[in-house]
This record gives sequence, C-alpha cells and structure tokens, in this order.
Amino acid sequence: MASRALDRWTNSAQVALDEIEDAHRAVGGAGRGRRYATLQVNHAYVTLLSSQFQGFCRDLHTEAVAVIVGGVAPPVLGPVVQNLFVQGRKLDHGNPNPGNLGSDFGRLGMDFWRSVTALDRRNPARQAALETLNTWRNAVAHQDWHVVGPALRLKQVQDWRAACRALATHFDASVGTFLAGLVGRPPW
Repeated sequence: MASRALDRWTNSAQVALDEIEDAHRAVGGAGRGRRYATLQVNHAYVTLLSSQFQGFCRDLHTEAVAVIVGGVAPPVLGPVVQNLFVQGRKLDHGNPNPGNLGSDFGRLGMDFWRSVTALDRRNPARQAALETLNTWRNAVAHQDWHVVGPALRLKQVQDWRAACRALATHFDASVGTFLAGLVGRPPW
C-alpha cells in the first residue's frame, strides 16, 4: 500500500504535469524543429514539476510525522512532538533538493539518501537529476541564467519528470520501511 502523498503525486500531480505537456504540443506542434515559443512553456514546466514534487515530499514528511506522533504517549505530548518535527522544515520554504530532503527526513531519525539509494542502483543518478532540476527551477524563477543558460528542451524536463516519478516511489518505500521499523506496523 502507498502513502496518501504518493497517491496524490501519482494522480493529481501527474494530471497537472500532463496538462502542461499538452500545452507544449499545442504551442509547438508534435514535429521536430526549433519552436521558440515553447521555451517559455518549458520554463513553466520545470517550475511546475519542481513545485509538484516539493508538494509530494512535504506531504510524505507530514504523513511520516503523523505516524510517529500517533505513537507518542501520553497523547497530550503529540502536538509538541509534531511541532518539533515540522518547525523550520526546509520543504516548507525551499526546493525539494537532495540537501533539504536529507535534512527534513533526517530529523525523523532516518538516513534518508542511504535508504533511498539502497533500493535501486540508479537512484544516485536520479538524485543528481533532482539537483539539476532544482538548479534550473531556480534559474527560471530568479531569471538567473549564468549557471544554466536559457536553452531548456522538453526532453530534459521529461527526463527529470521520469526521475522524480521513480524517486517518489522509492521515497515512499524507504519512509514506509523506516516507519514500520520504528512503530512496529506498516504505516500506510
């Protein structure tokens, strides 16, 4: 079974991302060749992808905190513990980059990236792709091209989306396994 966060990522987030790909096709057509108007759509797509993935990661963290807090005794301490886990959460203000993810899930006592990379030998490359995605997201959001240059292709964003899809599944499995070991039952 999957977390609610993964369910939302797999369903409503993918619909939103599909819609921007449809807009790309409507603006640029399906054939090969340069289409300068699609550059702006690609910029919007990378920003949307990063924001949707950030929402998934934050939701997954929130669910994990709820599972941990559900086992706190006495229950009156639950809100205090919850606040300690989410106060200053980087995913509330920053991108879903590897550092922020490791920090936020690390606060739960989890060695996040070690757990994720243990699931699939391709995950370190996906982690690097996530870092590049967020570099591009920042370049677009802040109009700061010196790090990346303005040329962003649809294929690049589609590759980052595929990496995020795979990572989301592995994040969910890693966090679920960690929580099951912590609380003694499957969390979702």
